[in-house]
Order: sequence, then structure tokens, then C-alpha cells
Amino acid sequence: MSRLARVVALSGGVGGAKLVDGLAAVLPPEALTVIVNTGDDFVHWGLRICPDLDTVMYTLAGLAHPVQGWGLAGETFAGFGMVERLGGPAWFRLGDRDLGTHLVRTERLAAGQSLTEVTAGLCRSLGVGPRVLPMCDTPRPTLIDTVDGTLDFQDWLVRRRGAPVVTAVRSTGPSAPSPAVLAAIAAADVVVIGPSNPYVSIDPILALDGVRAALARRPVIAVSPIVGGRAVKGPLAAMIGQLAGCAPSPEAIAAHYADLLHGLVIERGDPVPDGVPVLAEATVMTTPDDRARLARAVLAFAERFA
Repeated sequence: MSRLARVVALSGGVGGAKLVDGLAAVLPPEALTVIVNTGDDFVHWGLRICPDLDTVMYTLAGLAHPVQGWGLAGETFAGFGMVERLGGPAWFRLGDRDLGTHLVRTERLAAGQSLTEVTAGLCRSLGVGPRVLPMCDTPRPTLIDTVDGTLDFQDWLVRRRGAPVVTAVRSTGPSAPSPAVLAAIAAADVVVIGPSNPYVSIDPILALDGVRAALARRPVIAVSPIVGGRAVKGPLAAMIGQLAGCAPSPEAIAAHYADLLHGLVIERGDPVPDGVPVLAEATVMTTPDDRARLARAVLAFAERFA
């Protein structure tokens, strides 16, 4: 059992959610708070869609698709099959049960609840123990500047399959985090940055007012999302070349987070970056046991800095 009583994890979608699930398996529920990127959020068919929040929530609830990591296990798509038949835009498909989440969220937001309040209610209904916090309560969309022009995040990632070369990633809208986010960081024994895409999953959190300053007062450990020179999932490897002008590696991850880091967890056998304490572990999480094993190793490493 870890001696860390208050752990905060910063997470995007699939990779971060898997580590969060491992942390939840080895920590008491009250010891873990997850701050989740909402830069991917958008309105689709009139509904507020929060992809990373839902991936973390479904994963912690034991409902996530076991292979793809996002969406619900055993999901059906009859509703969007009819959308396609009727000629409607179905490039971002919503599953039949997943649609229920978006309907309830949208209704509660319209009734005046904050996204933090709505997320807490959804998590309670699904039996999620750890506290899950959206990074902010107001829309804060991520925009992708590309050689083809500026694209909304989901347009770039899903509709265009991440193909246009990226020249910059930026956030728009109000930059205030929710008060709960800053309070959670201030109370943390350690902050763990999950193996999520630094540019589109973690930077939107770090760019919020006061977050970097709050993290500077806490021990921060990151888990590298690069394994063997490749991203475990998603477009990160290409983005590192496009935005940082270097090869994808743990060194690129360490350089990106720079002075925020007290330690970095990397894949065994990967090159060890200079200038930051490193733990080499098996970081690919295929099974629940992999998630729990890596979580224990990360927490034991973090205890050195707490």
C-alpha cells in the first residue's frame, strides 16, 4: 500500500485512463483525484460531447471497450445507422448507450449545473469511486493549426484522421480552471501525468490560469507515452517531429515538460534522457494486471519525491 494519501493524476483519453484505472486499483478511492482534459469537447447534434471525460469515467466504471479503450464494451450503433441511412453527417459516431450519457449531460448543463457537478453525478451513477474533475467548467476548445488551415480538434483527429501536418496547437475560450482543480493540486502529495499526448491532452490543462504555478509547488512524475520510438496510440509520434523538430523519444517528452518534472517513467530499453531522474518499467498496459503493476511502480517512484 502506498503511503501517498492524496494523488492527483492528469489525464487525456485512452492511455491516461488506463494508468488512472491502475491507480484506482491500488489506492483507496478517496486518495485519487483525476483532472481530465476537456479541450476535445464539442457540441455534436446539439449534445455536449466530452470524449476524454467519458473515456476516464467508463474505464473506471469497468465499462470501456477492452480493445479500443474508448467507448463502451458491447456497444451498438443502431441510432447512427439510421442517421447514415437518412443522409445525415455520421463522421463522429455515437453509440446507442453512449448517447444516453450525452443526453443526460446536456440536459443537466442546460438546467444550470456546472460540468464539474454533472461529471460527479454521472460518476456516482456508474459507481466510480475516485473523484473525476473536468479541467474547467467553461468550454475551452483545442484548435489545430495545420498546413491546410485551422481545424477544430475533432475535425482534425476524427474527420481528417489526423492527416494534415500540424504547425501549432492552441486553446481558445476562458482560461480559468475550476476551483476544485487548483484545490486538488494544492492538496496533492504527488501529481502524476499520465501517458497521454502532451500537446493535445496535457498542455490544455497546463495552460489554464494558475495550474503551472500550482504544479511547481508539488512533486510531478510523468509516464512517457513513447515506447520504442513510437506512440502507444494516436498521432503523437508525428506531432513531435512536426512541432518539436526531433524524433519521438523519452528525451522529447522530458524536454516538453522540462522544469515541471521531478521524475520520468520510461519503457525498459528506451534511451534514458539526461537531467531528470528516470524509472525504467514495462509501460504498455494490455491487461488490468499491467495497469495495477505500473501504478504501483509509479507510486513507489513518486514516494522518493513526496
